[in-house]
Amino acid sequence: MQTNLRGRDMITTQEWTKDEIDTVLDVAFDLKRQRAMGVSHAYLRDKVLAMLFFFTSTRTRSSFEAGIAQLGGHGAFIDSTTTQISHGDTAKEIGEIYGRYYDGIAIRQCDWDFGNQYIRDVAAASRAPILNMQCDVYHPFQILADLMTIIEKKGDPRGLTINVSYAYASSYQKPISVPQSLILLMTRYGMNVRLTHPPEFKLMPDIVDQARENARRARGSFEILDNFDAGFQEADIIYAKSWGCLLTTSDLNESAQIGKKYTDWITDERRMALAKEDAIYMHCLPADRNIEVTDGVIDGPQSVVYDEAENRLHAQKAVMALTMS
Repeated sequence: MQTNLRGRDMITTQEWTKDEIDTVLDVAFDLKRQRAMGVSHAYLRDKVLAMLFFFTSTRTRSSFEAGIAQLGGHGAFIDSTTTQISHGDTAKEIGEIYGRYYDGIAIRQCDWDFGNQYIRDVAAASRAPILNMQCDVYHPFQILADLMTIIEKKGDPRGLTINVSYAYASSYQKPISVPQSLILLMTRYGMNVRLTHPPEFKLMPDIVDQARENARRARGSFEILDNFDAGFQEADIIYAKSWGCLLTTSDLNESAQIGKKYTDWITDERRMALAKEDAIYMHCLPADRNIEVTDGVIDGPQSVVYDEAENRLHAQKAVMALTMS
């Protein structure tokens, strides 16, 4: 267990060692146990977390706000559009000033080819730890919760096969940060990771290269498929969700038109039957019901999406407790 995480930024899990991530998981399971038993765990009494949002949120805002309160602190919700950030304050100024006001700064900024750099610019100027609530490249807290859920449901993740797949959605062109963070972290835990997507929906080449190297080091495997059904075959975990073809085009309307070629990429009961009998279905939510996934699957016995969503709370509390104390 690592005990020197005070003040650390969490921008991507790739910048934390496996021992450090194991520590996060250990603390997360302990905090989940304490909450279940009604045991007070106010480790961050009088601490304040700034929660700066450039994009809307349901689970992320609620789980961070509830989590800091349960740790004895306070969460300050900050909407970029109702502050001077929308017309003047720079990333450096936010880091310098908020880093003095607050004990931690959590940021969601998903603008393509900008969000991650903005978060890193704030981090460079801040004396307080920076927590990435999602950017255009990474979604670390979602993926920590995902790994926590896999361990709960399937035990030791080594040797398990996870299918990280594109699925069609009509709502909007979603960021690529979830699949990228999935292939980065799951390969570090010795899993057999399949990345399944149409040719237009590629992920960032350097992320794919890092995932392949992670798999080599952890003695797992990493493969890329372009056949939706093939990704399901004998998989232990199905994680099929939509993302935009942002490396093909930055035009969101064009991306949506390309996506319409793949409306049959939907997780349904027939596809789930191709996976192992005890396979689990995961999704970060919100899902486009009966477009990305059928009601029968997401509400069915193999779905763990609500346990997965709950684990956002516990994983985030663990990182806050370790970095902000």
